[in-house]
Amino acid sequence: MYRLARAHELAGFVRNDREGVWLEIEGRRDKLDRFLAELSAAAPPASRIDRVETAVVELRRDGAFRIAESPTAGAHDRAAAAIPADLAPCAECLQELRDPGNRRHRYPFINCVSCGPRFTIVESVPYDRPKTTMAGFAMCGDCRREYEDPGDRRFHAEPNACPVCGPRARLVENGRAICDGDLAVRGAATAIASGAIVAIKGAGGFVLAVNAADEAAVARLRARKQRPHKPFAVMGRSLAELERVAELDDDARALVTSPVRPIVLAPALGAAIAPGIAPRLADLGVYLAPTPLQQLLLDDGPSLQVMTSGNLADEPIARTDGEAFAHLAAVADVFLVHDREIHNRADDSVVRSARVAIPMRRARGMVPTSIEVPFSSPPVLAVGAHERNTVCVLHDGHAMLSQHVGDLDHPDAEAFFREATRKLLELADVEPVAIAHDLHPDYRSTRWALEQTAPCIAVQHHHAHVAACLAEHGRIDRVIGVAFDGTGLGSDGTLWGGEFLDADLDDARRVGHLRSIALAGGEAAIRAPWRLAVAALADAGEPVDMVDAPADDVDRVCSVLATSLAVPATGAGRWFDAVAALLGCAQHTSYDGQAAAELEALAAPVPLDVLPFELDVVGGEVDLRPAIRHLARDLRQGTARELLAARFHATMALAIERGVLAVNGRTAALVGGCFQNRRLLALAMARLEAAGVEVLVHRRVPPNDGGIALGQAAIAAYRLAQRRPTCA
Repeated sequence: MYRLARAHELAGFVRNDREGVWLEIEGRRDKLDRFLAELSAAAPPASRIDRVETAVVELRRDGAFRIAESPTAGAHDRAAAAIPADLAPCAECLQELRDPGNRRHRYPFINCVSCGPRFTIVESVPYDRPKTTMAGFAMCGDCRREYEDPGDRRFHAEPNACPVCGPRARLVENGRAICDGDLAVRGAATAIASGAIVAIKGAGGFVLAVNAADEAAVARLRARKQRPHKPFAVMGRSLAELERVAELDDDARALVTSPVRPIVLAPALGAAIAPGIAPRLADLGVYLAPTPLQQLLLDDGPSLQVMTSGNLADEPIARTDGEAFAHLAAVADVFLVHDREIHNRADDSVVRSARVAIPMRRARGMVPTSIEVPFSSPPVLAVGAHERNTVCVLHDGHAMLSQHVGDLDHPDAEAFFREATRKLLELADVEPVAIAHDLHPDYRSTRWALEQTAPCIAVQHHHAHVAACLAEHGRIDRVIGVAFDGTGLGSDGTLWGGEFLDADLDDARRVGHLRSIALAGGEAAIRAPWRLAVAALADAGEPVDMVDAPADDVDRVCSVLATSLAVPATGAGRWFDAVAALLGCAQHTSYDGQAAAELEALAAPVPLDVLPFELDVVGGEVDLRPAIRHLARDLRQGTARELLAARFHATMALAIERGVLAVNGRTAALVGGCFQNRRLLALAMARLEAAGVEVLVHRRVPPNDGGIALGQAAIAAYRLAQRRPTCA
């Protein structure tokens, strides 16, 4: 704005304030008009202009244009200004990083206005250096001159620093710092190359790194991290390195190289890396360095490195040096730390490259960018689900979501949930008039909500899924929500998960569902999908002897199926689990969605145009028993498992089409964790669009439970805006 105003010979001032950016300009009318016309086009790539509001004010007769200090907040001022997300190193900073003649050569904390930490270091708004974790680093003369020069690309780059005045790296082994500065970075890279596990203080917390080509190091990392099967992500020195190990189309390349630097799930090429990185899966998570520190490790060490969250199973990512030393001492051989504190922890974001880019985890680089909704309301807090938890604050038509919190079973994860909730409310600077939560009374997020003094609004799980999709698309009309996930508590007290809902932001009516499958032993069936295979075969009247499990165990499950210990659930995810087990995929799982992911990988080599199995639709229920009978018969006859897996995916897409058309749906929202499945999503979209149905899918928040908080907030806020009763 300063440069544009000076170019048009305008006077006045610009400043940050708690509402956004405040600008006063004066000059000739034609020049004022040109300034406004060029404003949005001239905005830097890292910026976002939501709207421009103008008013005529009294002429000040300023002599020039200047940048003013941010005003001091009053007691009743509210922080409506957007908080920026972290940005990966820009091309100019990377060039300086590698230039021996530059004063920031190999400085691991290089940044400018186009890149660097934002959300992870900000403590309050407006976003100025004194309100970040850089406040304790006094700029040297050179950095101060850059910071104060409007013509410099580091003008008011709040984390601006250099080797003279900024943060410094240290390499720690056995609790003792063995070197610092550039020697620490080089030492960490050497350790990775030699097979060590290195804990690195990344953008939003610690990550664990090993050489991606070293199978022994990968196996050691799995054992120490207590992560037997869940895939790791691979970071590459360059785009060319990533294309050695994953098949990247134009959309995937754009995602990988974007300033967000998400982990992108793309088809694996099965070369150059250890096979234990993503066992039994067709996709590999790949990404480029989100920080200059990690880029240096790739430049100095192996060109492909596993970089995974610095935590043990079910724990949140370590944020402070103390947390890392305490929780990762038995995992990491050495620690690469530094003295710039992380205020807001944030995992790496994850996106799946498909017909559309599917966000699977919304965190570093994406948070806390707000989502506009098409109505205004008082402030509402939504506390999300129990798994893949996020929280959301919605006010004045803007929804701000927290970073990915995770599953709330572990006490440390619940503590992170409380931390994320508190910090989000502080950044939004609002006091919620209501708290939205899931119907399930045993979710820890629900329990927390009910402990608060604000009124609570219970929202059914799958209605929240549909509302999240509507909210991100700016829609308030009714749609048929196809909510396919694992399990969630239905409004009738039973377990849902394969639902067709006639819904808008106010209410939802169940108009169809998948036939239920029995969970023999409840949660035990989710961890052991072979139990679901037994249930599916028995329900279809098929022999159960083809299940890959001990005969005595199968007999016990058959006995349980006739008791109250076999809980019926309509979850689409459970049907995927059952078929996965039938076809020899995971009989026991160590992470959520493992069996379904392996089933999708099994189907990957088969073209999309295979025929589905038969199914029936009776009275709103989609009956999958005919498909199970056909699949079991073909499996006994020796049909290739890959083909059967592909045909089952086609069958589920057919079930979606039949369910939507049975209620004359003209717009369908495909929501829930099952739509992370690239094959299912593509087949379902193709069938519905061919039938003339408008299809809405997630593009900005995950279709899994990571998007639930947005839906809860949208429902609660819409009801408040419409002055509806705050009931479930």
